[in-house]
Amino acid sequence: MAKTTIGILYDFDKTLCTTDMQEYDFIKRLGMSSEEFWGEAGRIARENEAERILSYMLVMIRECKKRGIPLTREYLRSCGDHVELYNGVDTWFDRINAFGKSLGVEIEHYIISSGTQEIIEGTPLAKYFKKVFACRYLYDENGEAIWPALAINYTLKTQYIYRISKGILDVTDDESVNREQDESLRRVAYQNMIYVGDGMTDIPCMKMVKERGGKSIAVYPEGKGDTVKPLVDDDRINYVCVADYSENSTMERIVKLMIENMAIAEKLKTEERQQLSQYKRTRKKDN
Repeated sequence: MAKTTIGILYDFDKTLCTTDMQEYDFIKRLGMSSEEFWGEAGRIARENEAERILSYMLVMIRECKKRGIPLTREYLRSCGDHVELYNGVDTWFDRINAFGKSLGVEIEHYIISSGTQEIIEGTPLAKYFKKVFACRYLYDENGEAIWPALAINYTLKTQYIYRISKGILDVTDDESVNREQDESLRRVAYQNMIYVGDGMTDIPCMKMVKERGGKSIAVYPEGKGDTVKPLVDDDRINYVCVADYSENSTMERIVKLMIENMAIAEKLKTEERQQLSQYKRTRKKDN
């Protein structure tokens, strides 16, 4: 019998790392302040009624061109070198995977982010993710970014929950992701999903996962619990805790309990199917 798969879905910025991923290296290398960079992206969005995610991606291209910086995939990946992770994140995935294995379930980790995929690929965490869904570029014959290949805003994030559930991870496959699929055939059942985010931009995903039987967790920097207060007040989440992923932290205890409960629920369902099947065979034989 195939193992039960539990999917843990994460935002990246301010969820696994302490701020927006562009701020550690990319913006600094431009010689800009964070306020200048994001201010310019906001200006372009306002004046052109443009999507804010596309606007920041445009600013990245423009500002690199101004400074003669080749915006290559390799350059962007190098900007992931100094991303500052929350406490315990560096060992989190190995610990959680080992716990799942001890219960006989498979843990898969996914990123759904409006950040830059290439920067995420440059972090030491990249190897742990089954799939990274994030904004990324098209590149010309010289390997330089010229156009967004994929832009994921806050509401578009939800489509990737469908993809993960169905196991349709190729973003070009629109036909399969929209095809009806029996719940029993899904790669990751909704009730076996855990979504981890940090704020208002995660609301669509948190709400969707929670309403479909999964669990949503809002994390916040220590001492800054007000950042997730609206999520608590509006009942968008199941749990809220400090963004501390270290061993024996509240975050670890909550996630392990969730995994344990999901594993037990799947075992009960399997037992139910077996007992009903046995009962039907017995009744048929008696008749």
